[in-house]
Amino acid sequence: MATLKLPAKKSSQPLIAAARKLSAQVGRLQFAPPVTHVYNPLAYARSAHEEYLSRFGAGRKRVVFLGMNPGPFGMVQTGIPFGEITAVRDWLKISAPIQKPAVEHPRRPILGFDCQRSEVSGRRLWKLFSERFGSPEIFFVDHFVTNYCPLAFLSASGSNVTPDKLSKAERARLAAACDEHLSQVLAILQPEWLVGIGAFARERAELVTAGSPIRVGQILHPSPANPKANRHDWGETATQELKAHGVWE
Repeated sequence: MATLKLPAKKSSQPLIAAARKLSAQVGRLQFAPPVTHVYNPLAYARSAHEEYLSRFGAGRKRVVFLGMNPGPFGMVQTGIPFGEITAVRDWLKISAPIQKPAVEHPRRPILGFDCQRSEVSGRRLWKLFSERFGSPEIFFVDHFVTNYCPLAFLSASGSNVTPDKLSKAERARLAAACDEHLSQVLAILQPEWLVGIGAFARERAELVTAGSPIRVGQILHPSPANPKANRHDWGETATQELKAHGVWE
């Protein structure tokens, strides 16, 4: 009697390996003032991040959403891109022990899932996906969310320093590692669309995908620091942008 041969289950191991490589590469970089502290959640929140990759990163994705870098009350705390606490714990159902970075800023402690602050960008993004798709299992069939840069940068006051504010030499060294990683992620996931969440992510997406068949789009960044994101319902605006691109029907 012939044995029924089931198709091999898609593995997220290539994404995990790529993330570990990126973590090691950026962990060796040095940054000058105004940066005084650098947080690498791929290292101290590795268990949560790899659970995210393991559960939702397997298989080909039609659309990859690309953010810039971790927010102080999102991925910095949870290890998940745009990782607003409630969305990660209650919708993605991820709750893992979060360690501490080697050097912690006294005004920006890593509290993990005990953090009482909510990252507005992450709350808006995951709210859109949860309302449109219902469950993460349905959303991640064709979609994935990642960040271009895994590091968060803090000044002496504890304020956030975005990657575009780094020196030219620092940006170049960081981009070399991040561009390579994004190329690996795209080779693994083979998306039709790479959607930048904000202009910075879209610009990096265009550079990395130049000459490839991957189509690049952009949606308004959901940050409350972006005045346009606060004028109307951000989810409605992003949905209309995605429909205009042809990403969503």
